[in-house]
Amino acid sequence: MAYTINRFDTSQLTVVEDGTIDQTTDIKLVGKNYAGYGEIQNENFVFLLENFAGANQPPKPISGQLWFDSSNSKLKFYDGTKWRTTGGAEISATSPAGLAEGDFWWDTNNEQLYAYNGTSFILVGPQGAGDSVTQFQSRTIRDSIGTNRAVIVSVINDEVIHIISGIEFTIGSEDATSYPGFDVIRQGVTLKNTINATGGVTSTAHRFFGTASNADKLGGVSASNFVQAGTADFSSTVSFSDFGFTVGDSNDIVVKIVDDDKGLIANEQGQQIFIQVQDGSASQKMPLRIESGALLPGYDNLTAYTGLNTTNIGSSTAGFGTVYATTFSGSATSSQTLDVGGTARAASTSSTANTIAARNSSGDIYAQVFHGIATQAQYADLAEKYTADKDYEPGTVLVFGGEAEVTECTVFCDSRLAGVVSTDPAHLMNDGIEGVAIALKGRVPCKVEGPVKKGDILVTGPIAGTATALRPDSATPSAWCVVGKSLENSDEAGIRLVEVAV
Repeated sequence: MAYTINRFDTSQLTVVEDGTIDQTTDIKLVGKNYAGYGEIQNENFVFLLENFAGANQPPKPISGQLWFDSSNSKLKFYDGTKWRTTGGAEISATSPAGLAEGDFWWDTNNEQLYAYNGTSFILVGPQGAGDSVTQFQSRTIRDSIGTNRAVIVSVINDEVIHIISGIEFTIGSEDATSYPGFDVIRQGVTLKNTINATGGVTSTAHRFFGTASNADKLGGVSASNFVQAGTADFSSTVSFSDFGFTVGDSNDIVVKIVDDDKGLIANEQGQQIFIQVQDGSASQKMPLRIESGALLPGYDNLTAYTGLNTTNIGSSTAGFGTVYATTFSGSATSSQTLDVGGTARAASTSSTANTIAARNSSGDIYAQVFHGIATQAQYADLAEKYTADKDYEPGTVLVFGGEAEVTECTVFCDSRLAGVVSTDPAHLMNDGIEGVAIALKGRVPCKVEGPVKKGDILVTGPIAGTATALRPDSATPSAWCVVGKSLENSDEAGIRLVEVAV
């Protein structure tokens, strides 16, 4: 009759037939009436006694089975999925999988111990991976009189970067070679290569970075040697080299000597220099300012030009001598004649020969004949006034009609076109009548509806007071409805002002 073999939890493991050996597990199970079972039974006891000791894990483990890993001298158990170490730490060059919370792993590559928190590994130590050390350490250093001093050192890759001490001392000769770059350890923090003979200045790039509330020295110079902004006081003349000195956050004003003997005051950031004094009421005034290419009058303050036209050159009791200039522009209180081609000419309100024309009491100027050429005009179009049925904005397109002479257009390609309301005509005809100035010739802003390109022909549009570009598929327009040609490109669909040639 076959044996049914159950596990401790009563679950069935296997069935061993009569006269057979079952090898479901790493222990051989003997069936009923199997001859020579003694050797097998004794080997099973030995296997259990030695916990299957060997370099290779048992091939048929069941959960709870023990195995002594002779290659690592570790006792391990099978958890149903993998072999796990019963004590100590897992040993491998890479992080192992399948560990439970609280298990340890010894990283053989970096010689560091980690603890598993159920999700990831946390370094236990040492902090410095591999052969080098990177950590804070408590040490004892023997000083120059043989006394041991307790310190804390910061070590980066085996290099001591700074030493913290509660007392000042000099490192003794016995420990000097162990701490290169250090001689006197100050009370507080001493950086490497801050040798006592240098006056506390670090010779290498080691630095404290951050904000300090106070400092004993700056650049190796004691704080007492610096001049403070509110208490600057010199007992003798302060000397600067020819390179001078600067004033301002951006070195704006420079005072220096150039060419050995020429004094120079220069504003190297802005374009103005002001000269400021007090007036009789102790108010600050700036009567003079210097700008690029000009010597100008100042003003009362830096934001208001209230001092313009109030600064005098000289006075009634302290005048200048001869003033030399190529051109004089301004008002003179009195002048008898004007130099015209080397001849002094007086002014006259009548058409008198060899005089300068002057306006009379009515504002008129008289001359026999005016000869001359106008080389330019301030504005761009020739316009004439027409009566309109209402006031129209500059740029409005008008046609002849309505209750007066002109009204706004409302028809596409209207042959009654009068023109565009001028903005600033260069020459205006018929100025004496009430009405609107219509541009007859030149360039003028015009209200245009829809996209337009340079060179497009503009005709009267159906939207009141506007022009529109003639489309390529449109018939040739009547010359009587052409407003002008566009001088601009615009993709806008709405109404806006466009420069046109009329």
